[in-house]
Parts: sequence; C-alpha cells; structure tokens
Amino acid sequence: MVDRRWMERALALAARGPWPDPNPRVGCVLVDPEGHLVAEGFHRGAGSPHAEADALAGAGERARGCTAYVTLEPCAHTGRTGPCAPALVAAGVERVVYGQADPNPRAAGGAEVLRRSGIDVTGACLAEEATALNERWARTVRLGRPLVTWKFAATLDGRSAAADGSSRWITGPEARADVHGLRATRDAVLVGTGTVLADDPRLTVRDGAGRPLDGQPLRAVIGTSEVPAGARLHQEPGPVATMATRDPEEALECLWEKGIRDVWLEGGPTLAAAFLRAGLVDEVYAYLAPALLGAGTAAVGDLGITTMAGIRRLSTKDVRLLGPDVRIHLVAPVAAGTEE
Repeated sequence: MVDRRWMERALALAARGPWPDPNPRVGCVLVDPEGHLVAEGFHRGAGSPHAEADALAGAGERARGCTAYVTLEPCAHTGRTGPCAPALVAAGVERVVYGQADPNPRAAGGAEVLRRSGIDVTGACLAEEATALNERWARTVRLGRPLVTWKFAATLDGRSAAADGSSRWITGPEARADVHGLRATRDAVLVGTGTVLADDPRLTVRDGAGRPLDGQPLRAVIGTSEVPAGARLHQEPGPVATMATRDPEEALECLWEKGIRDVWLEGGPTLAAAFLRAGLVDEVYAYLAPALLGAGTAAVGDLGITTMAGIRRLSTKDVRLLGPDVRIHLVAPVAAGTEE
C-alpha cells in the first residue's frame, strides 16, 4: 500500500531545493515497515548529495527494510555524485515509490535497475504534482539550452526610447520593482554590448532603496564591442560574463556550460530580434505604460516579417496592473520537435 502522505512530505522537502540549477529539485523520505519516519533528505543543488543519498546518510543501518518515497525516479547516472538507484540497493531498501519518471535520458533507467535487484518499485505517485515542481528544469532538459524570458518596457505605441535616445523612465516604480522580483528568479541577466554602452546598466537585483541583494544572478553580456572596464556592471557585487559573439545559440551554449538554466533577456531591440528570429524566446514580460511618444526606438527590431501571413503570435498567460502600468506575461509557441 502506498501512503501518499509520505510523498506529500517528500514534495515539500523537494520544494526547498534551489531553482534555477542544473539539477532537478528532489525530496526523499525513508519509512520503516511499521510506517514510522526513519530519515529524510532533499537535494541542495548541483554538486551536493542527491536527495536519496542525503536521506540514506541520516538513516545509516536503519535504512535496511525501509520504503523510500522519492519525488523523481532515482537516477542511474554517475555525474558529480554517484547514482542513487545502486545506493538504495546497497542500503537494503526494500521498496521505492517515486513520483515523476526521469525525463533526462542520461539519468533515466533507475527504476529498472531497482527492479532487477529485487526491489519493489511503484511509480507515478502524485506524478502531476512532482512533474509541476520541476517543469522548468524538465523543459531545459528537452531543449538542451537555458530557458529565455524576454522583458521589455514600452509605450502604448511600442516605443522603448524617445527619438533622442532617452528611455528612463517609461514605466513607474511598481513595474520596476516587479522586474527586480522576477530578475531574482533567474540565474542570469543577459544584455548586448549596445545596451551596456548606451545605458551603462547595473543589471543587479535591488531592494526598494536601491541596494543590491545577496545572491545576484550572473550578469552576462553578448556582443563583439569591448565593455569598458569602468562600466557600472563591473562595479556591482556578483559575477559577470562577457561573450564575444553575436550568435544567440552560441551565447546560450556558453551559458549552459556555466550551469545557467534560466535567462532573463533585457537587451535592446536588436538583441531581442536576434533571439526571436532564432526561435530562442520562451516567455515574454511586456510592461506597457499608458503613454505615447509617436517616434523613437521600437521595442523590437526587424524580424524579417513582410506580410501578415508571417506574424508572430504569442499566448497570453496573465495580465495585471502595476500602478499605472500594465504587465502582460506571454508564452511563445513551441517549435516543432522541441517538446514531447
């Protein structure tokens, strides 16, 4: 019999893990044959023990004969740490109940390893909840690149800057605070060298008083122009990466190798257009001010569209008011062959 309460506990533990991260968030609970909690654990990020190993370390010899409730199918892959399926076998666990089947082909197959070793395995326990917990991570696995969210601010007539190049401030303080909150949920903020040279942004996550917070996302710059040593992004706390390329795919590959999984794209209209043309934008946050300029820089550059038949349509996820401004959260259509 499967006691769903233990999987609920494992899911609560998993939610304590970090995202963004190269690894999924996973929780594990070990329960003895009498239904008593023996030990529990969760994964704290790439390079740290997996949830199963964390729980087994707490249980020691008491793990023998236990049932392990794990939110994700135990891995059969050796990466920075050893595979979890053989570790459960070696510890003498008699049964494994897991939530989501592992979508990563490099790590999948743990359930079969367990079954071949004589362990009773039950899958798909609270699978929907387990899958939702790691939805963004699973998408990065399928795509083989970081997720990209493009953010822009514009007037009602689609201008991101006035004719003289000035762009501060199109939106109000409520919208700007919202941007900082969303920046903090990504592990990289990406702009082009043109934006750095024109605006000299800090690209940090800041509180209401303008002070940088702890745990800054990577500040990443793409482009072939040189970034001045005195640029403000070099004066702020947190890491900086410059990529001497104009190729969005090459930039994302570089960020992927650095462990980046969720990118906040804040570049100007040229960089945004390059990512859109390449089909590398997954989500959009559009901040629209109730204002008109009539002339100036468009929010996005040339997409190569010459007829209405080629229009790029997005799906609206939600709309909300932020002070006088409107925030629209949109999702880009999935390219064929990139999703299951």
